[in-house]
Amino acid sequence: MSAATGYRPSATLPIWAEVKRQASRRRTQLALGFMALLPLIVLVAFEFGGSDDDDNGGGQFSSLVDLATSGGLNFALFSLFVSASFLLVVVVALFCGDTVASEASWGSLRYLLAVPVPRARLLGVKLVVALMYSLLALLTLAGVALLVGTLRYGWHPLGSTIAAEIPPGEGLLRLLGILGYLAVMLLIVAGLAFLLSVLTDAALGAVGGAVLLWIMSSILDQIEALGVVRDFLPTHYSEAWLGLLSTPMQTDDMVRGAISAVSYATIFWSIAFWRFTRKDITS
Repeated sequence: MSAATGYRPSATLPIWAEVKRQASRRRTQLALGFMALLPLIVLVAFEFGGSDDDDNGGGQFSSLVDLATSGGLNFALFSLFVSASFLLVVVVALFCGDTVASEASWGSLRYLLAVPVPRARLLGVKLVVALMYSLLALLTLAGVALLVGTLRYGWHPLGSTIAAEIPPGEGLLRLLGILGYLAVMLLIVAGLAFLLSVLTDAALGAVGGAVLLWIMSSILDQIEALGVVRDFLPTHYSEAWLGLLSTPMQTDDMVRGAISAVSYATIFWSIAFWRFTRKDITS
């Protein structure tokens, strides 16, 4: 049977339509709003919190707290540091894990396919839009933190706990490099959450499952007895971006981490597309 006259699969479900559709959802508005609000909360905490150094604990975190109020670049770096291991993971899992599973739970997925939108087209558009909003969340956090930090603490060199101060211009480039690396590493979360979103009708299960598996990987990565097995864990290179703060920069682990992240994401997305194009859509 031939397709209807004028029907073009590539013209169904335009990306911009899905962007507007997702923008109208409360979870999108709340997630992006909180990304913009977090740096303001941190700033208020620094302004009205206690000044006792003992309250900050010790080690790397304490050093970053001390640096956070020494300039906008350092404040943005601190905001990323405290968000990268959990908050950003949750936000990316929310955007990528909720996108298909929520349609299934609402019973609207089969109606989208009846438009008719090819399954691969539907999944591809939803993935692209979910990644766009995930990147927007990351940029919103960093951008607001850099803005408010610079307005409050000034434009000063980027401090480092493992090297000399980095001039502001170069520091900004390194901060952009850190953002790029975090975006690549979060592809693992995006891939896993998207796969779970295809496999289940429960959006909360897809989001929570991706976050839980990321946390489990982080815990296993701390067990030195696992030896070389740790090198293959998704989270093993999650903090390799700290190499950009050294002089000279240490990027070997970042390259390995980027390759690992892209590989994991590609595998997860491939399985998701394979499964979705063959499963029975009943919801």
